[in-house]
Amino acid sequence: QVQLAESGGGLVQAGGSLRLSCAASGSAFRSIAMGWYRQIPGRQREMVATLNSRGITTYASSVKGRFTISGDTAKNTVDLQMNSLTPEDTGVYYCNSKSGVAIESPMYWGQGTQVTVSS
Repeated sequence: QVQLAESGGGLVQAGGSLRLSCAASGSAFRSIAMGWYRQIPGRQREMVATLNSRGITTYASSVKGRFTISGDTAKNTVDLQMNSLTPEDTGVYYCNSKSGVAIESPMYWGQGTQVTVSS
């Protein structure tokens, strides 16, 4: 019923920038938080940045100062501006939405978008 669609991934050189976007479609709902996660080959999926319904953001230490998350959780949209990219940022980036505070509340995931940073 709910789909998250990411866009904006691609291939860039080190030092370049990309902007990822995510929007939900389908059943109407209101996210309490949204975020970006990434899957780096050989590693578990990790949090990159999150945004809650009060506008509070969190960042992984590895991206703080380089990435900026923005969006509107009430509209189920979230963007990730990525600057000063390095090859270590290469991976599949996934959009995530938390639908509620209860542990059983569904979490929605996008299909992922590939980000590749060349040296």
